[in-house]
Amino acid sequence: MAVKRKIVIIIEKTDTGFSAYSDDFAIFTTAKSIQDLIENTLEATNLYFEEQGREIQIDDLKFEIDFKQFFQFYKLINSNFLAHKIGMNPTLLSQYVQGHKKPSQKQIEKIINGIQQIGKELAEINLIYKN
Repeated sequence: MAVKRKIVIIIEKTDTGFSAYSDDFAIFTTAKSIQDLIENTLEATNLYFEEQGREIQIDDLKFEIDFKQFFQFYKLINSNFLAHKIGMNPTLLSQYVQGHKKPSQKQIEKIINGIQQIGKELAEINLIYKN
């Protein structure tokens, strides 16, 4: 049985890796990498819903991470570069990243789309070495 709405899982960077938890359910796990964290979270969520006979799929989960933590962990995404890429004022994006201002839903979507576009571009690149 699938869950009707997605279960929101919050990801946080820790000194030893990552943690994930739900504000709505007693679900919590940790891991050293994001991929392991996702797998552990799916397992922990299925254990939580086991007695109810629910089987949770990865698509039933919605992972969220704080702006500031995202940019601290993914340092290769420069907020200045991203701001120019998506047509946003770099100072404004910096204020979002530092937690001084909270972006609107429209701004969040613009930032996420920009990050996803950069990810897509990087995924399509083949690096070569020329002598």
